[in-house]
Amino acid sequence: MTEDADADYLAAFRGSFTSALRWPQLDALWTRIRAVPDGWYVYAIGEVPPADVAEPDQLLTFVGEVDALLRRDHDEDYCGIVYADDLAAPRMVKIYDPNNLGMVCGSSANPPLPGWVLSRIPPVDLPAAQAPTAGRKRWWRRLFG
Repeated sequence: MTEDADADYLAAFRGSFTSALRWPQLDALWTRIRAVPDGWYVYAIGEVPPADVAEPDQLLTFVGEVDALLRRDHDEDYCGIVYADDLAAPRMVKIYDPNNLGMVCGSSANPPLPGWVLSRIPPVDLPAAQAPTAGRKRWWRRLFG
């Protein structure tokens, strides 16, 4: 992947997102994604980013399984842990792991990475792309020069 493609993905990832706050909003988002299952990258953070888009049946299986996981593990009357760049015409969707939420919403300078990302853009290794904070850099340099 080129630096430009990496930059495009990171810009999209860091862009504006809207939460599927209520379960019916999530249902509507899944319906839109299922309607056009071609051309989606399915990326599990911590794994090697996929080089190829998922097969439509892989995407549909993932959506069904992650939906079941979210409803089982996020035992709330609201969703609020799935974000899309555009709920009506999504190109990137961040799905947070209900067992690793940290400070997902709010104004955290270093929000946790999502558990999974669906995108129409080839993904980059997000953990590697996240620069350590200035404080962590100073700490590291103090230890190792």
